[in-house]
Amino acid sequence: DFLLIEDKDTGKMPVPRKATMFDKLKALGAITSLMKDKDKIRDAFDRVKEKSAQARLEGSAGGGAVQAIVSGQMKVIEIKLSPPLAAGIAADDRTRELAGNLIAEAVNEALAKAQAALKTAVEAEAKALGLPEIPGLDQLMG
Repeated sequence: DFLLIEDKDTGKMPVPRKATMFDKLKALGAITSLMKDKDKIRDAFDRVKEKSAQARLEGSAGGGAVQAIVSGQMKVIEIKLSPPLAAGIAADDRTRELAGNLIAEAVNEALAKAQAALKTAVEAEAKALGLPEIPGLDQLMG
């Protein structure tokens, strides 16, 4: 549960309702000081972007019958189908439907892993910049 704290310089910032006044001031102070050093923010953003571009995460379904590989930028890189599944797709509608469901399941699993990896990278950069835990990051990442 979050409150939106409004500041004329930084805009609205979500803060957990359970946060103390000190926590709110500390978070606001960290953000304000970062606004003065935009190069640090840009460098951190570039590092996250590079890590995301290089990351490859895999999801699978149907006991490995379908594998999906996505980048940290949430782009599908590759879909692999097991030979029996690929052969069965042409056989009947039921198998085609099953294959579609398995592909969706594998892609969704891979994307969830990519979102978690991106969240971890953003949290690490925020910590390196001296920012406290970023409230609402879970909602922003998926």
